Amino acid sequence: MSEHEIHHHHHEAAKHLDEAAKHHREAAKHAESGDHDTASHHAHLAHGHKLHAIEHAEHAAKKHAAKHHKH
Repeated sequence: MSEHEIHHHHHEAAKHLDEAAKHHREAAKHAESGDHDTASHHAHLAHGHKLHAIEHAEHAAKKHAAKHHKH
């Protein structure tokens, strides 16, 4: 995997973490106003983005490890 591909996975992980944070803020806002259905929806979206972030971060970490442990 090239440096560009590793960078891509780091970038995607960060992007999904930003999206997760955005949805968590929305969930909190809706929960405070009593709209728990919408809050739940945003919490669910946040969870999905977190999972995508973890997947990209793990991919990047594995590729870093493979690149630095070649013999």
